[in-house]
Amino acid sequence: MTFKKIGGPLLGLTLAGCMLLMLLHPEASLGAALRGLAIWWDVLFPSLFPFFVISEIMLGLGIVHLFGALLDPLMRPLFGIPGSGGFVAAMGYVSGYPVGAKLTAKLREQNLISRVEGERLVAFTTSSDPIFLLGAVSVGFFRDASLGLILALAHYGSGLIVGLLMSFHGRKEQRSPSQDPSITSSTAPSVPAKKGFGRIHAALLAMEEARRKDGRSFGELLKGAIQSSLKLIIVVGGLVVFFNVLMELLARAGILSSLFNMTGHLVSLVGGPPELAQALISGFFEVTIGARSAGEAAASIPLQFKVAAAAFILSWGGLSVHAQVASILNGTGLRYLPFLTARLIHAILASGLVLLLWNPVMNTGLSTAWVSLPASAAFTPSASGITASLALLSLLLTAAILVSLLIPVFMTMIRWVRRS
Repeated sequence: MTFKKIGGPLLGLTLAGCMLLMLLHPEASLGAALRGLAIWWDVLFPSLFPFFVISEIMLGLGIVHLFGALLDPLMRPLFGIPGSGGFVAAMGYVSGYPVGAKLTAKLREQNLISRVEGERLVAFTTSSDPIFLLGAVSVGFFRDASLGLILALAHYGSGLIVGLLMSFHGRKEQRSPSQDPSITSSTAPSVPAKKGFGRIHAALLAMEEARRKDGRSFGELLKGAIQSSLKLIIVVGGLVVFFNVLMELLARAGILSSLFNMTGHLVSLVGGPPELAQALISGFFEVTIGARSAGEAAASIPLQFKVAAAAFILSWGGLSVHAQVASILNGTGLRYLPFLTARLIHAILASGLVLLLWNPVMNTGLSTAWVSLPASAAFTPSASGITASLALLSLLLTAAILVSLLIPVFMTMIRWVRRS
């Protein structure tokens, strides 16, 4: 009997068990649902909704096509994705999950990326946002702003490594287009291989062509962006509430305690403190609860292990984020398994980088210098944090465009040196 045949009955039995537990523990279920709703309303809605709307409008205005044409020389050799993926990567790292998945799905719907390119893109652009990582985790949960630097280096650095590794994903499929045209085909407008101002001119033409094809007025764009963003943010909120209730029910049934014990044994086998099992299991389901548990773990646990656990949880994302991404990818043809594999690799790399970089970062003046920077305190869950995120987005895109424009110059210099 295959998994598909038994998957449906197992899921039905699981949901029936959840319903029974909700009937047995109605007050606990309601409390968990209210906590999930508070997380959505106080944190996720104000931090994600503006980016959802902005990204939708930028797609309609053709700005994504502009960045795509400019960033193509950088993104294709490194990550095996078109230049529009550079805009998605910047938005994903600045605004957090699941913005990268949302933009990837939009590009796929408009045939600007192939299926393999979409799977590569969503795999490494799903990450925590700086507001949550620097403000909530390092300052709020660990009460130590100096930890923000090593968390950022481990989380975002390992994310870029995952992007480089994912460039090898699907190469055999791309070499066999006869199997499935959707794997390799892409109707994204081709930009001639121009240099300097020629590439900028071609990018502006690509933006104008995309705007002409869309044809909607700004008012229509804004209305459509708000409508689609509201639908997505409600789905995100529903999943957060669901997983908060699910974890409460598992705790009431004694299942979580069994998982804690099993995970504790596994953690001790690899040389880690078994007391971190609660944080890891909580983070397996929901990233916020897991990161908070890591920060509040016993004081006897070495700090580097608690930070490594937090980095693992942030990079894994929790089943709540996985469900959000899966719901967004539904109907686009993008497969979930590459995303799952990338999350596991990202989590392992991030926790390993924390342990590897701990002495060079925390036992030197780097962490002290980081705390003294205004940027370390700017990313807080407030209006100033959103402003800092927008500033970071502009900085990332500007730096990427400059590097992309300079690549042909460097290649010309290398050819000239070889000839001489």
